Amino acid sequence: MDPHEQDVYWMQRALELARRAIAVSSPNPAVGCVILDCAGQVVGEGWHEYDLLDHAEVAALKVAAQHAGERLHGGTAYVTLEPCNHTGRTGPCTEALIAAGLKRVVAATIDPNPSVAGHGIDRLRAAGIETAVGVCEAEARRLNEGFARWSQHRRPLVLMKVAMTLDGRIAPPPGQHALHAPYWITCEAARKAVQPLRWQADAALTGVDTVLADDPMLTDRSGLRRRRPLQRVVLDSALRMPLDSKMVATAHNDLVIFTVSKDEARIGELRSRGVRVEVLPAEAGRVPLGKVLDQLGAEGILTLLTETGTRLNTALLAGGLVDRVHLFVSPQIMGSDAVPAFRGMAHAIRMAEVEVERYENDLGLCSLLRDPWPEKQGLGNRD
Repeated sequence: MDPHEQDVYWMQRALELARRAIAVSSPNPAVGCVILDCAGQVVGEGWHEYDLLDHAEVAALKVAAQHAGERLHGGTAYVTLEPCNHTGRTGPCTEALIAAGLKRVVAATIDPNPSVAGHGIDRLRAAGIETAVGVCEAEARRLNEGFARWSQHRRPLVLMKVAMTLDGRIAPPPGQHALHAPYWITCEAARKAVQPLRWQADAALTGVDTVLADDPMLTDRSGLRRRRPLQRVVLDSALRMPLDSKMVATAHNDLVIFTVSKDEARIGELRSRGVRVEVLPAEAGRVPLGKVLDQLGAEGILTLLTETGTRLNTALLAGGLVDRVHLFVSPQIMGSDAVPAFRGMAHAIRMAEVEVERYENDLGLCSLLRDPWPEKQGLGNRD
């Protein structure tokens, strides 16, 4: 392999390791690292898990130190995110890489945190280590879109999920299906594809209208590892949340209701059932979406999956609050009397660079509406 092909090959392996950190690294980014010795042989691999403290570079270096010894000097590290150069819960990864005697560090992308971005690379260069930035950058950035949004704005990345028909309907006309029972628009394969989205999210949001209509659980049923339960969030202006709903019945420090109601009796009933109730100041009589995002961000929620109805879908999009949208489209037509996915949009929302997946006869359409990453800092390839 030529040098570029080799860099891509090993960065792809680092990305595989970083994916093991999904749902166990938050509120830190998901990062993977591969260490080669001076002869180009793999001697260490690692990824970050929040509860284990060590960042990916340090985890990989600890393994490498056991296997390589002096051969580590003159080696290369491939890491999916710029090594940190500050002290937080752990020391700077840059200093660990320098102390190991590495000759070269390849990073897929710069850290999006404005107080960190570029400083790690600058420190490595000052120590005489060759650096390269931008190998497999697009894949690395996709992996940490939530961290990119949160680290700059202290708000979660908002991923909107909508299951709808070809004519943009999310439910039959009122009265044509039973309340408190879900009506499946899409096929089972498409519904299963939603579980990985919940797994990758820190929280999932819905509105009380959806609860009243479908009585969902809104839980992560992927069966995959996560370090903290999926935070279930309900927007409920008038506190209409049924006490016998599935969400309330299964609440265990994982259900929060945002409301503008000051009905202390109702709030007390919900709290006695293990539901957290947050009262916010009303905006036009509704729960203020921006303040909800601010509070979730303050609680370390990096990615928020929304599974809502007409009003909230429209409000989130119209408010410019959606970062990425994932539509599951079923090849059926319900007609204008059925419930629309969106209503009264003042401006068209255009999806660019749409990714398309097929689930039996259904389609999945995914597009980034707002890039959460800052503009490239111009560090480029610094070999």
